[in-house]
Amino acid sequence: MKRTTWLVAGLLGWAVATPSLAQDVVRIVGLVELSGTGTTSGTNFDNGVKLAVKEINATGGILGKKIEYTSMDTQSQPQTAKALAQKAVDMDAYVVMGPVFSGSILVSMAETKRAEIPNFTGGEAAAITQQGNPYIFRTSFTQTTAMPKVARYLKDTLKAKTVAIMWVNNDFGKGGRDVFMKALEPAGIKVVADISTDPGQLDFSGAVLKAKQANADALFVYTNEEESARALRELKKQGYDKPMVGETVLTSQKVIELAGDAANGAVAHVGLTADAPQPAIKKYDENFQKEYKTRSDHNGLKGYSAVYIVKAITEQIGKFDRKAFANAMHTAKISAAKYPGVLMDVSFDQNGDLDRESFMTKVVGGKQEVIAILPPASAK
Repeated sequence: MKRTTWLVAGLLGWAVATPSLAQDVVRIVGLVELSGTGTTSGTNFDNGVKLAVKEINATGGILGKKIEYTSMDTQSQPQTAKALAQKAVDMDAYVVMGPVFSGSILVSMAETKRAEIPNFTGGEAAAITQQGNPYIFRTSFTQTTAMPKVARYLKDTLKAKTVAIMWVNNDFGKGGRDVFMKALEPAGIKVVADISTDPGQLDFSGAVLKAKQANADALFVYTNEEESARALRELKKQGYDKPMVGETVLTSQKVIELAGDAANGAVAHVGLTADAPQPAIKKYDENFQKEYKTRSDHNGLKGYSAVYIVKAITEQIGKFDRKAFANAMHTAKISAAKYPGVLMDVSFDQNGDLDRESFMTKVVGGKQEVIAILPPASAK
């Protein structure tokens, strides 16, 4: 954090660095939530990026150039993210990483689009890639890809006819709630309780009481890490005994740590998890723990794989050209066999949305376990 603070303080001076510096390095700038409500997500994403940068630089960099990575704290605030995006533009960034929060990237990406700088985001809101921005790319599934998988699990595995929804009232939560509602319609599942909660909410007793009174076949929880943990603890306290299902966050490492035993039994669809059986992901998990003395959540994997995607595409086009990079990203297919750091075979569509295998996970004995590997959406 001290390094980040120093970098932000000296940013304007650095922005006018000599042209030779810009030519000697690959400048990547991170706009990440290092404080505020997104601290867990942003810090993991940032650490994943830094680990990938360290590994790539140790093996010669990208096309012979070392990566110079600077991370800046958005404080989980959209307007701060927008201001920092402008600073990244002033720094002549080759690529921008983040923000992770959907609300922040929806505001900040206007700056990177205007400057024609490729921008990777961990945000899941469907609206991010529906605005015709040719420079925005996801490191996670869009909600429109993920939610139908959750709906199929509810229908085919849980045989649920009714569901209660508990969601956080921000861009991330509202977008997910709306897409999830649409995904339930063809599955014939009825929503019997639509429970809105606030970002940073501390007391979930009322929300859980509404879920209990709804008596639905299952509960879908779609909130941020800290709120998800509080919700799980309150669900356990009130003796909730129906299946608890989520998307990505609900079974994440941070939620498990914060919720303790209350997390046991929770199920979620996740795009990436450090508990996946793939050898590349196992190696990443070992290296991340060695580097940071803690386990990575999905955000760490997203940041890490994004840097390796930058390396793969840049080497494919054979030059540092932001427009050519963005053009190559659309309809790109990257093999994990050739570029192990991307972790899993991945493809991108014309909107910048990715597709790859994903996982259903369940918390058992305080640990996340993969209970199923799901095919890419394009394989359906």
